[in-house]
Amino acid sequence: MHPPLNTVTLALSGASGMAYGLRLLECLLAADLNVYLLVSQAAHIVAKQELGVTLPARAGDLEKQLSAALRAGDGQLRVFGREDWNAPLASGSNPADAMVVCPCSMGTLAAIAHGLSDNLIERAADVMLKEQKKLILVPREAPFSTLHLENMLTLSRMNAVILPANPGFYHRPQSVEDIVDFIVARILDQLGIQHALMARWGDDH
Repeated sequence: MHPPLNTVTLALSGASGMAYGLRLLECLLAADLNVYLLVSQAAHIVAKQELGVTLPARAGDLEKQLSAALRAGDGQLRVFGREDWNAPLASGSNPADAMVVCPCSMGTLAAIAHGLSDNLIERAADVMLKEQKKLILVPREAPFSTLHLENMLTLSRMNAVILPANPGFYHRPQSVEDIVDFIVARILDQLGIQHALMARWGDDH
């Protein structure tokens, strides 16, 4: 049984798979959750390369653009800069209810595994671990090196959820969007958020 969520931190790091993160953001807002959004410098480059999307560099401009595009409610989406140490998610006294790093680069994963906290993404994840709140990491890399796997094991032992962007095909996807939704559905399941993104295994339709 999942406790009800009010606020989710979503971090977009510089791994391939930006479509997963932006679709997840859309679904979280549609579920009437408040979202704290963090975007790494590399994520801006990946978004432009993969999706042709230019994300404004300034947090305030990005917040306005995404809030309008995704029809977020007033104050529902808050975007913070990478070094905004006054943000609520930087402290265990005021954390979000859960956090997802999607996509999660191997550099970000390694930094979280070893508690570096050199930017707000890493610090927010560190807060989730120390406060024993839900932390979901969505790595997108192939193949994984031994070091990657050891870092994942380290985080798994700290109760982080490692949810690689490895879509299944039993739902017979007809588009890239269907494949993206498969992974986003799995993330929403881990958060305990109801959705209808895809049919479930064994359901008759």
